[in-house]
Amino acid sequence: MLRTLFFLLVLSSSLFAAPNFVIILADDLGYGDMHANNPERSKIPTPNMDRLAAEGMRFTDGHSSSGCCSPSRYTLLTGRYHWRTTLQSGIVGVWGKPLISPERLTIGKLAQQHGYRTACIGKWHLGSDWPITPEQKAHFSGFGGKPGGGGEVSTTITDAHRETWKAVFSQRIPGGPTERGFDEYFGTDVPNWPPYCFIEGDRTVGIPSELLPASKLVKNQASLQGPALPDWQLEGILPALVDRAEKFIQTQSEAKKPFLLYLPLTSPHTPLAVNAEWKGKSGLNSDYADLVMETDHVLGRVLAALKASDVEKDTFVLFTSDNGCASYIGVKDMEKQGHFPSGPLRDYKASVHEGGHRVPFVVRWPGVVKAGSVCKQLVHQADTLATLAEILGTKLPENAGEDSFSLMPLLHGEERPIRTHAISAACAGTPSLREGDWKLVFAVTPELYNLDDDLGETMNIAPLHPERVKSMQSTMEKLIVNGRSTPGAPQKNDIRVTRHPRDEKARAAKR
Repeated sequence: MLRTLFFLLVLSSSLFAAPNFVIILADDLGYGDMHANNPERSKIPTPNMDRLAAEGMRFTDGHSSSGCCSPSRYTLLTGRYHWRTTLQSGIVGVWGKPLISPERLTIGKLAQQHGYRTACIGKWHLGSDWPITPEQKAHFSGFGGKPGGGGEVSTTITDAHRETWKAVFSQRIPGGPTERGFDEYFGTDVPNWPPYCFIEGDRTVGIPSELLPASKLVKNQASLQGPALPDWQLEGILPALVDRAEKFIQTQSEAKKPFLLYLPLTSPHTPLAVNAEWKGKSGLNSDYADLVMETDHVLGRVLAALKASDVEKDTFVLFTSDNGCASYIGVKDMEKQGHFPSGPLRDYKASVHEGGHRVPFVVRWPGVVKAGSVCKQLVHQADTLATLAEILGTKLPENAGEDSFSLMPLLHGEERPIRTHAISAACAGTPSLREGDWKLVFAVTPELYNLDDDLGETMNIAPLHPERVKSMQSTMEKLIVNGRSTPGAPQKNDIRVTRHPRDEKARAAKR
C-alpha cells in the first residue's frame, strides 16, 4: 500500500504521463564486456553503456532465462519461463515454427492495449509460419556448411531452387512479430542464417535468388548457406537497424504518440561483420571486441535520437543482453590481453553457470530512477512485462506473466527483494534455481553454491548442505507444477516439463 501511494505521489507531482519504452537487447554481450560492470578486467571501451548506467540504475544480479538466444527472447517478451513451452533445450531452428502462441500476452500487445505504437527492429529468432510446403523443403537445405562455418559447401543451385524460393518469398510470412504484438517489424530474423535479406512487416524485402557465397561462411561470419539476395552484405545489417530505429523514434515523437520500441540487436553475435570505421578500434586484434565497440556506438545513436526528438526525459530505457559472450569467438586470446568478457563469473554463453546468463542490465528513466544508482537485488528479464504493466496502471491476467515480478520497488530505490527465487538454464536445458544467494544446479551430480561467498562458482558445497539441496529441489518441483512462480491461480505448462537430471519419461518421449 505504501509503495502504491508513493508511486501515485510521484506521478501526480510531476504531471506524469506513462513513458515511452525502449527495450534494447544486445546479442551475446557478456556481463564483463560492459566496462561499468568490470572496470578492472575490461579492455573494451563502452562509453555509451557506461553513460546509460551513470544516468540510470545498473543491476549487478540481472539474468536471462537461458544461456542462449530464443529461450531468453521468449521470456523477456512474455514474462514466462521458456521451459514451460516446447523449447526444453536449444533454440528455434532454421525455418522454425513460432514459439510464442498467438494468444500469449507480450510486452508489445500490452503496450498496444494502452494506445502505444509498437515496433520490433532487429533479430526475431522466435519462429514464423514460413510458407514452405513439405515438397519444397528440399530446396531450402542441403547446401553444406555448418554452424560456425567450414565444411564442404555447395556453390551451385538450379532453376528449380530459384523458382521455389520465388514462390515462397513472394508470399507473406505469418506468425512473426506483427502477429505477436508489434505494429511494425524490420529485421533479418537471424542474421547468420537464411534467408539473407531484410524482412519488413511480414514480407521479405526483395526475393532471395542466389546462394550465399561460401566465402561468407568463415571467420565467424554467416553460419549456414541458403537463399540470399544478390551481393548481400553482412556488414550492412547493424547500420540499417539503427537507421530504422532512429526513424521510428523521430516519427512517433513528431506525431506525439506514445511508443514502445523493442530493439533486439544482431551484435556482437556472429556474424562478426565489423564495419570499416570500427575495424581494429579495440586494439585487441579481435573482430568481436571491435563489434562490441560498434554495438556501443549503436546504443549511443539510439540515446541521441531520443534526446534529439525531445523525448529523452519521457522514455523508459532498458538495456540488456540475451546471454553471455560466446567462447568460440576468441575469448582466450582476449583474456590473455586482459579482457574478460564474463568478468568475475564462471563460463560463457550456453552455460548454466553465471557467465552464461548473468548479463548487463540497466534501466534509465529520468525523474523516477536515481542516476548513478546500483542495485544488487536478484532480477530477471522475465520481470519486464510486470514492470510495464505497473507503469501502465494495469493488472496482468492470471494467464500472463506467470514468472514476472515488477521492478518498480527497486527502481524507486527500495532495497528489499522483489523475488525470492529465479530460474535460468543452460542452452542444453539443465536448469539452476536461485534462492537468495544460494544457487542449485540440477546436474547429474547436484551443484550448490553460495554466490555471496563464491561468485565464481569454484566450490560445490552440495555435500555439505544436503537438506538445503533437498529443499531447493522441492521448490523447483513446486514452481514447475504450479505453472507459475508469481502469486495467483495455478496455470498449465504447454507440455510436460523435463525434470533434471533428465528423466526417463522425457527421454522416452524424445525417442
